[in-house]
Amino acid sequence: MVWPNKFIFKGVDEGEYADAGTTENLRQLRGRVQGTAEKGLGAAGPKSDRSSRLSRVASVIRPESSSERAADSRRSSSQGDGEVGWYREREPLVPMDEGFLYFSEVPMTITAFNIIESTLREGEQFAFAHFTPEQKALIATRLDDFGVEYLELTSPSASPQSEADARMIAGLPLRARVLTHTRCHLDDARLAASTGVDGIDVLFGTSSALRMFSHGKTVEEIIAIGTEVVRFIQAQGLEVRFSSEDSFRSDPDDLLRVYRAIDRLHPQRVGLADTVGIATPNQVFELVSLVRRNVECDIEFHAHNDAGCAIANAFAALEAGATHVDTTLLGIGERNGIVPLSGMIARLMSVQPELVLKYRLDLLPELDRMVADMVGIAVPFNAAITSDTAFHHKAGMHTKAVLNHPSTYEIFDPAVFGRDRTIMTGHRLTGWNAIGSRAAALGLSLDETQLRAISVEVKRRADAGPLPEHELDDLLRGWVTA
Repeated sequence: MVWPNKFIFKGVDEGEYADAGTTENLRQLRGRVQGTAEKGLGAAGPKSDRSSRLSRVASVIRPESSSERAADSRRSSSQGDGEVGWYREREPLVPMDEGFLYFSEVPMTITAFNIIESTLREGEQFAFAHFTPEQKALIATRLDDFGVEYLELTSPSASPQSEADARMIAGLPLRARVLTHTRCHLDDARLAASTGVDGIDVLFGTSSALRMFSHGKTVEEIIAIGTEVVRFIQAQGLEVRFSSEDSFRSDPDDLLRVYRAIDRLHPQRVGLADTVGIATPNQVFELVSLVRRNVECDIEFHAHNDAGCAIANAFAALEAGATHVDTTLLGIGERNGIVPLSGMIARLMSVQPELVLKYRLDLLPELDRMVADMVGIAVPFNAAITSDTAFHHKAGMHTKAVLNHPSTYEIFDPAVFGRDRTIMTGHRLTGWNAIGSRAAALGLSLDETQLRAISVEVKRRADAGPLPEHELDDLLRGWVTA
């Protein structure tokens, strides 16, 4: 398939836009910038194995070697036939080499990833959130049932109840590792370490705005304080992540100075945070790639959704070499929130389903409804997978195709998520195939001529408003006996 677009690629070394050429298509561009060594997850092992780390030394953006191209070719040939969305057992409707779902001839570079589920930290910062201890325990238990690797809790320093809740959740019999999120301050770290958590996530504002108006520290002071706090946490035998705050409005040179210094201490992760949701996917890919080239530890990514790019940005971060993504149920958090768990699962499921099959995907709708009830909102209509209408089909063209082959308008099997498909019928956009489907469900035998006539009548009535199901059913039954 020919992609006629002209793509522009920004090199992270020179910091200038370079014309990638009118003949370089998307597949070629992805193949070039993703010709990277695979990254293992340093903190993905059993809960007790806190010191497990794998290093990544290959750069993310560089020319491909001939050996890499050969390896990519071997991996490509081993890709299962027909693995398009969830219709893995069927012949693909669109050949893989035409770019359906996969943008490259080589497999994507995301080989695994961890969820740091932050409903009990970032989610508490949502405007309408106030979780009771019992609700927190339920959220933690159900997310553990789902299979998230990490649970992140509000800093014990936030309030006496926050400290008590951290101790309570750290004491639950969970498979997930329990983390807490604190300022990069020794007093906060000491209190956090005493609660029984498995790890501590510390952060320090690195943008000029935060350095001026928040904590007033220089880059040298950030490195010195960060080094002291990270070493203290490590001395307690705990997992540690050091994150910059407002990473995408920070000077890249400042970021690299901080990250290189912290990486020499061998933490489990460093973190990048799009704290105000200002970054674009290209900017995320570029900055994560740059950090990936400069540190050996794992990389965590935290994306806010102020500009509507949180999921896309998190996916770009994973493509560039990040290993962990922060999520919350429904994406709740400060302001517009962060990456929703269901949306991140949907994004990965649509391109690399093997990455998410380790989770109890059928629990997603229940999890979103649970937290929606707790914070007093509805599950948004556009929530991936979990919204009431996620698998509803309405227009006549759509319903005909879906009835013939669900993959025409579905990239997921709703049953994987414990959902059912809904074919809507009693409205003015309906088609005779949808009417026929409803008739068959009622055990009625109608021919095409009858179904077409009924659809005309349904459209006439439905111009005044959708027909209740009982009215449509009465109409169908009446047609049989007429």
